[in-house]
Amino acid sequence: MTTTSLHRRALLGAACAALALGALPAWAQGGYPNKPIRMIVPYAAGGSTDQLARAIQQSMSETLGQTVIVENKPGAGGTIGTDYVAKAAPDGYTLVFGNTGPNAVVSLMRKVPYDELKDLRPISTVAITPMILAVPADSPAKTLKDFLAYAKKNGNALNVGSVGNGSLSHLTAEYFNEAAGLRMQHIPYNGGAPMMTAFAGGQLQAAFVTGLDGATLVSSGRVRYLAVGTPKATETVPGLQAIADEVPGFRSSAWFGVLAPKDTPDEIVTKLHDAIVTAVARPEVRKMFSARNVEARSSTPQELEKLIRDEMGQWGPVVRKANIQM
Repeated sequence: MTTTSLHRRALLGAACAALALGALPAWAQGGYPNKPIRMIVPYAAGGSTDQLARAIQQSMSETLGQTVIVENKPGAGGTIGTDYVAKAAPDGYTLVFGNTGPNAVVSLMRKVPYDELKDLRPISTVAITPMILAVPADSPAKTLKDFLAYAKKNGNALNVGSVGNGSLSHLTAEYFNEAAGLRMQHIPYNGGAPMMTAFAGGQLQAAFVTGLDGATLVSSGRVRYLAVGTPKATETVPGLQAIADEVPGFRSSAWFGVLAPKDTPDEIVTKLHDAIVTAVARPEVRKMFSARNVEARSSTPQELEKLIRDEMGQWGPVVRKANIQM
């Protein structure tokens, strides 16, 4: 064979290889990741979900060797940003930092343009936090038992706030009303900050909050925590009894975690999962979470999927009984 023929064959082989490479998904070309990763937060900047996403952002960037960009796409109770990711290419470059709302309960109250279990692939939880029963500092109720007696006596004259209609804080309030035999009036607000401002202004007699929402007013002495929604007392919010001590079986907690489009390859999910586990284990991340009454907790993808299914099963009856619609 002549040198010219060998040269032609080499060129042909190179061309075929280039064509084959072009047919491969981006993650297979040179290894994943080879460009920045976008982590969509489906809420406005500065909120609780946004704070937790940004807490793991730097560690994930270091582990993966590529920049992880937190991008806010708020609206419609978190479903706009979540739907954006559900319809994104399954290449590992567009993720959602999800939570209980758009990933487990919103679809119980209205139609959403995606299926939480079919269109998104769970990767790992990042944090779990109990819902906390909070009252104004000047409330006559000093304990959970005091509050139950106070609420039963005053009926629907008491206002219980939430961060929005159909939110987990709303569902928890309705669940508490039903389980404890109360008739408090639900008052929805557009987010945690407006609700906590209403607390400070004396417009609410109670609310169910996360430690992220309540931290500032609790530290300033204007709001008090009474009890937590975990089945038993927890060191995540130390010194408080469980609501279940007085209202048997009561439980309500919020989770936060990362999900990807449904057909994201196993190899990519494994890399992302490992990066999240590393981030959640970092002492500075755990310290930041602990200061906000949040438990840093990673999980397997299967555990997060089970958590979503369990929550849909828990909150469905509450939604139907209270006729909650969005």
